[in-house]
Amino acid sequence: MQNDLGWNNITDPCIDTWVGIGCDSKNQTVRKIVLDELNFTGSFDASSVCTAQALIVLSLNRNSITGLITEEIGNCKSLTHLYLSGNKLSGDIPNPLSELSNLKRLDISNNSFSGQVSSLSRISGLKSFLVQNNQLSGAIPNFDFSNLEFFNVSNNNFRGPIPDVKGKFKNDSFLGNPELCGKPLSNACPPPVPPPSEMEPKRSSKNGVLIYSGYIILALVLFLLYALKLLSKHKPKAEKIDSKEVGVDTSSKPSGASGESKPAGNQSSQNRSEYSITSAESGGTSSSLVLLTSPFMKELRFEDLLRAPAELLGKGKHGSLYKVLLNDGMMLTVKRIKDWGVSSEDFKKRMERIHQVKHPTVLPPVAFYCSKQEKLLVYEYQPNGSLFKLLHGSQNGQVFDWGSRLSVAAIIAETLAILHQELREDGIAHGNLKSTNILFNNNMEPCISEYGLMEVENQDQPFISQTTKHNTLSRDQIYSTFKVDVYAFGVILLELLTGKLVQNNGFDLARWVHSVVREEWTAEVFDKALISEGASEERMVNLLQVALKCINPSPNERPVAAQIAVMINAIKNEEERSIISEP
Repeated sequence: MQNDLGWNNITDPCIDTWVGIGCDSKNQTVRKIVLDELNFTGSFDASSVCTAQALIVLSLNRNSITGLITEEIGNCKSLTHLYLSGNKLSGDIPNPLSELSNLKRLDISNNSFSGQVSSLSRISGLKSFLVQNNQLSGAIPNFDFSNLEFFNVSNNNFRGPIPDVKGKFKNDSFLGNPELCGKPLSNACPPPVPPPSEMEPKRSSKNGVLIYSGYIILALVLFLLYALKLLSKHKPKAEKIDSKEVGVDTSSKPSGASGESKPAGNQSSQNRSEYSITSAESGGTSSSLVLLTSPFMKELRFEDLLRAPAELLGKGKHGSLYKVLLNDGMMLTVKRIKDWGVSSEDFKKRMERIHQVKHPTVLPPVAFYCSKQEKLLVYEYQPNGSLFKLLHGSQNGQVFDWGSRLSVAAIIAETLAILHQELREDGIAHGNLKSTNILFNNNMEPCISEYGLMEVENQDQPFISQTTKHNTLSRDQIYSTFKVDVYAFGVILLELLTGKLVQNNGFDLARWVHSVVREEWTAEVFDKALISEGASEERMVNLLQVALKCINPSPNERPVAAQIAVMINAIKNEEERSIISEP
């Protein structure tokens, strides 16, 4: 890009206030590049631009920049606003652009981009998507239209049905795409055309191929069975391995699905999976696996879990967590709970009631199993890990900046508010909310998992069943269970702000924060990574005040989840306004 702005290699862009450059409050890192309407020419060099790792705003609107957006744009991990409208850019949209999970505003309108934009729907927090007046093609992906504020794909080559835009956008957002159909456009989509019937000779030929294929498959199956029989005769007896140490079931028996050893006194349980009812009960009676509505789990059976190999992910005082691989390649997470004094009937009611409260950022169980002494909850496996891992584990180059942390806090608060509202009369709180139970889905959205699986910590009341709820417990007792969730959420906020572990070798995070704030050293609380990126100390202090309200020692003084969501969204909105308005 070419233009004389007085920049040179011997001055500092922050200290010497380069034209169009905005830096953090300490003048250490470049945060914004705004170079609109400066008649820039040449190509767009994403590799050079993205060396500014803390860059959040890049605006090059209405210049004469040519060339492609290269894959190096994926190095701008912190980018929240990308404005490239009114240039001469062309080529396909690179896939790494869809990996910018912090991106909120995207405007690439009035260029000559081509290709498809399907991958961009993976950016879950988009508020603006403006791509009008290009040559883009393919189907319009199913964005989170409830979150989008501005959307325009007009004058391109998009085709097919328009997704459900929640009634938010008019037809002028879609005009100029002759092959688009459906609301809000006036032309309805044609009904799907059934495939033409094949000619009889082709069908006969196809049947012949299938018959010969069947013979070949049958021969292969017989050969494999014979080979397995020979191998089983010569297979040496496997040495017993302590599966507690490795966390993986090493049994060769088909029912082996867990990683715990069994008591030696029960011969029948030694050769059974931990999922087996006889491993916990002598009666041997079994309840069936209850499938909840899920398009992926139409025929899941209890026996499938018994036979599948399992890896022990974690073990606590409430039970164990396993990763299970089914025969079809589907990965599941199974939560096994022992010795929870809830009747099967109340447990079933609880699970079905929780399942009724559907929310995109709540990880619902797809199935459950209940017997006298143990209970299983089955979830879809989430490969992107937990909030705990993102904060305290290996980040693999992921940038977890202030904006991302604030967004996570807002999403969890809103979700918790909805769950508390919907399940308040049932008295079902989370009961064990912590950063390991905040998982990231395929779109890297934080989801609350394991909701309602435990009685609330520090509460000695049983699950509030429909028959006993109003007879044996006061309304205050029912609602006090939710205050424990509020305290736990406050601790999660402290983790986000400090980057520290909740408990570590006698260290207690809540107690430490109280002591630092009491000594008026508030700035010492915050994660050094947030300080170094130039995050707003004012807004971090505001979020810290919300956290301190949540962990108030008096439950009655704590806010409800809905109030917390309002407070955090106010901080988040202020943060988004400041991104553009700050010099």
